[in-house]
Amino acid sequence: MEFRISKSFWQALGLGVLAGMRTASAPAIVSHILSHHHSKRLSKSPLRFMQNDNVAVALKIFAIGEVVGDKLPNTPNRIKPAGVTFRCLSGALAGASIYKASGNNAITGAIIGSVVAFGSTFGSYFLRKDVVNRTKVFDPMIGAMEDVLVIGAGAVIVSTA
Repeated sequence: MEFRISKSFWQALGLGVLAGMRTASAPAIVSHILSHHHSKRLSKSPLRFMQNDNVAVALKIFAIGEVVGDKLPNTPNRIKPAGVTFRCLSGALAGASIYKASGNNAITGAIIGSVVAFGSTFGSYFLRKDVVNRTKVFDPMIGAMEDVLVIGAGAVIVSTA
């Protein structure tokens, strides 16, 4: 069996990266895409809720809340076990939804999304800490730049859907 790299592979990979940076970003992006471009392949799937307009709105609100919450002083580090777990689940949900909607195996998409989210969680955490230490820029400012990167990358993923 030949492994073919598809558009859904790159989307799941990108969404996994975003999930590692901001937990709610990947499901919000996927739900936005699927609520505007319904897939018959999801109609009888447990993932069909990702196409619901109300779910898309709720996930966007959650993502905005996360952007705000990230700047608060009591927000735990993303590499705490609960943070890593939720980011991996977020990447898995996004990857599975994109893969299933495009006619591929949802489990493959979930694995790609979660594994990449795991790596991105630690990579983005240590990169952010290193940038703060080297530049002496206030951490929430670096976090805001990270938000801009996540939003911009999400917009690119949405535009290519």
